[in-house]
Amino acid sequence: MIGPLPATALVGVGGAFGAVARHVVGLRVAGRRSVVTVNALGSLALGAVLAAPIGSAATLFVATGACGAFTTFSSFAVEAVSAATDGETDVAVGFAAANLAAALVAFLAGSTLVGAVA
Repeated sequence: MIGPLPATALVGVGGAFGAVARHVVGLRVAGRRSVVTVNALGSLALGAVLAAPIGSAATLFVATGACGAFTTFSSFAVEAVSAATDGETDVAVGFAAANLAAALVAFLAGSTLVGAVA
């Protein structure tokens, strides 16, 4: 059992890693594609972590901290609303659908790959 302070520290340090990784992806992948990229990669990692028997400390660090800070629902919402507000309803709907599909497929892939190994 992990105490509340160490658990919070694990989430915080994992979140710092995730936030920096999110920033790096944003520098390398432009626009809406960066949002889909981080949400898919984060979902892949989350699926893998939750399928692996790694223990509660590692789960807090990676799943809650790193994946939580790496993935971005707020940027997803901004981009979808921005496209819709600009009159690009088809782009907004396509972006939302692609984001959801990529995240779900990636999560299932991560959990299946690790589940098959573990």
